[in-house]
Amino acid sequence: MTGYDPDSVKCVVWDLDGTLWDDIAVETPTDELPTPRPEMLAAIDALAARGVLSSIASRSAPTVLDRLAGRPEVRERFLAPQVSWQDKSESLRRIAKDLGIAVEALVLVDDSPYERAEVEALLPGVRTLAPQEVPELLAVFEGREVTAESRARVGRYRTEENRRAESERFEGSREEFLRWCDMRLTVGAATPEDVPRALELAARTHRLNSSGLTPDRLGELAATEGHELYTARMADRFGAYGIIGAALVDRTDPAVWSVPLLALSCRVAGRGAAAAFLFRLMGRARTAGAGTFRVTLRPTDANLEMRILLRQAGLRRTDDTPGGAPDSAVLARPLHGDLPEPPPYLHVSDREDTEA
Repeated sequence: MTGYDPDSVKCVVWDLDGTLWDDIAVETPTDELPTPRPEMLAAIDALAARGVLSSIASRSAPTVLDRLAGRPEVRERFLAPQVSWQDKSESLRRIAKDLGIAVEALVLVDDSPYERAEVEALLPGVRTLAPQEVPELLAVFEGREVTAESRARVGRYRTEENRRAESERFEGSREEFLRWCDMRLTVGAATPEDVPRALELAARTHRLNSSGLTPDRLGELAATEGHELYTARMADRFGAYGIIGAALVDRTDPAVWSVPLLALSCRVAGRGAAAAFLFRLMGRARTAGAGTFRVTLRPTDANLEMRILLRQAGLRRTDDTPGGAPDSAVLARPLHGDLPEPPPYLHVSDREDTEA
């Protein structure tokens, strides 16, 4: 695991037979499942404390998952589990889709060299490990700062499972469901307590990340005169999402608001939060007297969603080139006239107003 970036690991996927436990579940003489290995449960809990999710991909009878539901002390550790006779690579694709993360953000732990090879061949961006290599995985995370958002991440994804289940039961349109969720977004200047989460978003987001600015560089710029860091928090009837967005604003030129980084959690993709955050920043820029709004964009294979959002918001490429970033571009739009509005089902406010 030497040189492996822990920020790229969002979920560890565990095999069951021979990995989570020693025996083969379908061969047990009773409905009692094999006893999980204590060291594996300890590893799962250690990863959860660092904000890393765990799931299951097991080539076994689907009834094993039903039996696992009778062991809540074990089942509750896992999100979007897959137990079937399908290929492991297909199970990993489904897990990534259910969690709303890139498949490359998964790590598979499996005792079978064949299963690891199958995943490596069909999903070359996924790292695979044998069970005895788990201590090396844990060592990658040693000494790294753990934010409150990280510690709460597993619980937030569990809440997201409840949202998804309620959505499937809801009788009405997608927009009607989102309106029923009573979603609220608040935008404001980052507090010192917000900064670690903003740095985490810069490092861990890819789909909704405009420039890929590194956490170190973000921290340097945020501390520079004329720069401000903004964050967005979101909540709905199911609970709080926490800080789901961060934006660095360069205000050294009063007539221009330049955004070297706009980053949002993939957990809010498809709910209008990214657009609402961007539009609110535009409104604040105009209120502050700026006539132009600019965003630095570094196109990648992952951030197509962000590129579409910026175009829909009326930002177009300029001839300016960001300093030291030949693979990036500057997109800009004037702030006169009507600005885009957030979706009608999403209530947006400034944090300063809600805390007044």
